[in-house]
Amino acid sequence: MVDDSTLQALREARHGDPFAVLGQHADDEGRLWLRACLPGAQAVQVLDAASGRALCRMTVREPALFFEALIPRRRKPFAYRLFVQWQAGGPWQRMDDAYAFGPQLSEAELQQLAAGLHLRPWQVLGAHLQQVDGVAGTRFAVWAPNARRVSVVGSFNQWDGRRHPMRRRHEAGVWELFIPAVQAGDLYQFEILAAEGQVLRKADPYARQAQFRPDTASIVCAEPPQLRLPVDRRPVNRRDAPISIYEVHALSWRRPPGGGPGDFVDWDTLAATLPGYAAGLGFTHIELLPISEHPFDGSWGYQTLGLYAPTARLGDPRGLARFVAACHAQGLGVLLDWVPAHFPADSHGLAQFDGTHLYEYADPREGFHRDWNTLIYHFGRLETQQFLVGNALYWLEQWGVDGLRVDAVASMLYRDYSRPPGEWVPNVQGGRENLEAIAFLRRMNEVIGAEAPGGITVAEESTSFPGVSAPTSAGGLGFHYKWNMGWMNDTLRYMHEDPIHRKWHHEKMSFGLVYAFSENFVLPLSHDEVVHGKGSLLGKMPGDDWQRFANLRAYYGFMWGHPGKKLLFMGQEFAQDSEWNHDAELPWDLLDRPAHAGVQVLVRDLNRVYRERPSLHRQDCEAAGFQWLVSEDRELSVFAWLRREPGGEQTLVVCNFTPVPREGYRIPMPQGVRAWREVINTDASYYGGSNLGNQQAALPVVDGHLQLLLPPLATLMLAPVEEGA
Repeated sequence: MVDDSTLQALREARHGDPFAVLGQHADDEGRLWLRACLPGAQAVQVLDAASGRALCRMTVREPALFFEALIPRRRKPFAYRLFVQWQAGGPWQRMDDAYAFGPQLSEAELQQLAAGLHLRPWQVLGAHLQQVDGVAGTRFAVWAPNARRVSVVGSFNQWDGRRHPMRRRHEAGVWELFIPAVQAGDLYQFEILAAEGQVLRKADPYARQAQFRPDTASIVCAEPPQLRLPVDRRPVNRRDAPISIYEVHALSWRRPPGGGPGDFVDWDTLAATLPGYAAGLGFTHIELLPISEHPFDGSWGYQTLGLYAPTARLGDPRGLARFVAACHAQGLGVLLDWVPAHFPADSHGLAQFDGTHLYEYADPREGFHRDWNTLIYHFGRLETQQFLVGNALYWLEQWGVDGLRVDAVASMLYRDYSRPPGEWVPNVQGGRENLEAIAFLRRMNEVIGAEAPGGITVAEESTSFPGVSAPTSAGGLGFHYKWNMGWMNDTLRYMHEDPIHRKWHHEKMSFGLVYAFSENFVLPLSHDEVVHGKGSLLGKMPGDDWQRFANLRAYYGFMWGHPGKKLLFMGQEFAQDSEWNHDAELPWDLLDRPAHAGVQVLVRDLNRVYRERPSLHRQDCEAAGFQWLVSEDRELSVFAWLRREPGGEQTLVVCNFTPVPREGYRIPMPQGVRAWREVINTDASYYGGSNLGNQQAALPVVDGHLQLLLPPLATLMLAPVEEGA
């Protein structure tokens, strides 16, 4: 007999063990009882599922809420259905009872989850369409170890937390429930009764689809289509491969004609245009700013809450699979920006998920980011590590992307990051390093290496932390590449100087070579350099219009000739003259102007030469691939160097960063090559330059020197004539 206190707990949605009451239960005499909590129901009958025959009418214990019946001539559990009348005199509805089904998660799965060792937790937790005992529905599971009660609420049960409270699996702190008839497209959230009595509504951390903001519900959807890669990832991602990355904010690359700030194109529109455009310019990879679900457009995706859900702003998540396939068909790799460093505190998200600091550190000296007003993941909690490591693998394995660029790694590595003395907590050894975050990053990189061969990770890391791109077996963090933030800052400061002053800042262009081979570097001219009042790259260049474009072209030539992989943010390939605006599409009309179109042609040719000439990429990360020829000519602001590849092929790069042409400039050359010919001249007329240069003539080496005409504000790339280049 169900007592009054149990009925009250069900009525008030406070009961933490619904399977102890609901469904089929034998009493002390071996008789079989069936109980159901159906808020709003008027009458209920029990049907035999096999025959469809009515067995009995259930007794109303609590009107419009709780029903029970002693099943005649039955002593063992059987397959049944409920026949429910929701309104007096109204029609009757056949339905399967969620409390007729046993536990859904296996003991082995729970043990792995509890230990934080499940490599693919998204396959266990979250919402999964499936059939159980021939009944179609959805299995829900969520980690909320400190909750008193968790219910699935949604469009299928009037968002009523009394209808579908979940079964608690104590060994893992997981709650689960199979709900019949819930199908793809249904909305849901988890309603959580916290230990202190407050009721919380939370989106599913493992949801694979979410509502379009400002709505916050999760959406039941089919499993992501696991893409089979058409080619092996490894050749295009290797450190000796040409890697030139086009960084894109997918929501503002293009916008619908006549649309407003909140209107976006969809994945299929992007798939029809973006891959072909990037491939046509010779880029090898597209890197997308974060595309996982996020509540605020202005964060550009960097304050993400739905780590497993492609944003609803770009339409059906399955469109992402088609976009990735379109990129691969063009020979492009796809990198995603990934944000494990922090998350926003929106009430529907991970913050105090079950009423406690579950995903985040409890102490704000550890768990709150001053820079972004966001929370910090508790990297030391195994289940949180599992959530993040699993998510990293999820994008590579389920969606077929080729790698992840990991945001704000520096903020993860140090406990005193952006914190004054006395407002941070030392590690167990008394130091400033976040040992838990370091362990997490190493594990993440090891799992990707083992489970997604050829997939790469790229760290945005702005400090001198050692071994970021060294293998974990050698004590490193295990990333494949690291953004060279020092190179970017130094060289942009140099380019901002008036050429007459550049001789006093000469080392800003050469200092990067002191440490260029200490990591596997990417040279990033990213979105961060064209926002928050920084203007565009073109706007950073000094002088009149002609000089600004010439400076930018020379800088791009310098970058493509410099050791390191390349990254350029969208719009900068055609010298966008305004700061990037995430609420509008790129100013494509600039391409009607010859100077802008010329920069675009230059970027295409730089990518072509970078790809075609092994000396420009094969030893990007090796000191043996670089040799200074002129590094100290600060008076004329000239630099010259050789790039080499192991087979002996060479490329000569010469930069003149003053607006003065240098006739007969002599460069000391090593023995071996008798003549050189221009393959790139950033001052060429078809790039918008003055067309000074060496006219692709064969230029002999005489008395150990090569004599060149250096165009103003220009970079030259030359190849040995013997190669027929």
